[in-house]
Amino acid sequence: MMNPMRPALQARGLTKVYAQAEAAVVVLDHVDLDVHRGEMTLLMGPSGSGKTTLLSILGGILPASAGVVSIDGQSLAEFSERELSRFRLQHIGFVFQAFNLFPTLSAVQNVALALNLRGITGSAARSQASDLLDQVGLSAKLQTYPADLSGGQKQRVAIARALAGHPTVLLADEPTAALDSTSGHAVMQLMQRVGLDSGRAVVIVTHDSRMQSYANRIVRMADGRITSDERLPHFEGVSA
Repeated sequence: MMNPMRPALQARGLTKVYAQAEAAVVVLDHVDLDVHRGEMTLLMGPSGSGKTTLLSILGGILPASAGVVSIDGQSLAEFSERELSRFRLQHIGFVFQAFNLFPTLSAVQNVALALNLRGITGSAARSQASDLLDQVGLSAKLQTYPADLSGGQKQRVAIARALAGHPTVLLADEPTAALDSTSGHAVMQLMQRVGLDSGRAVVIVTHDSRMQSYANRIVRMADGRITSDERLPHFEGVSA
């Protein structure tokens, strides 16, 4: 049973070290982080500060050298590779800068494929995929292929796909970097709505300072460590 007081996402002592020749490069250095449901957290900092590495470890894509990640109280370290893959499908949604859509599939097929991986097939998958695209404002683009979508529309399809299976945690790596200002703001409004209003924990890596008004928390990193953690009780973003 979900405990509303427990963080949706919890990291303790996360460290990532890469061997380089005879030296060791510390990319993450004992990072602790809690993210609760209904909280949109931006990870900010200069290139090489460890933001994307941290996001990848939080999502179970990259193993930590030390430390523990838990989602809804379940430690990712306790899973076998197959169990971890299944857990990611059920509990973690990913949004990437490059969209990562299949060019030969329509918008609805791209989203339905994510549902297929979760065991939802046929008309049920198509219906749910259509509903998810409607949630992101693309009900008129179900049969449209990525080549005929704008950058902002592609990212909306990617967000709909990430929401398949109702994940506990939504992780995004520079989701507005490939977008113009108008599309970037629209995507952040959407992330705010589908994340915060639905009670998900949302963590976004971004260099875009314009996006700060959509978050209620900003975590800054440098040299593999968290240097500041600012909670914003009031933020300016308006739901899309």
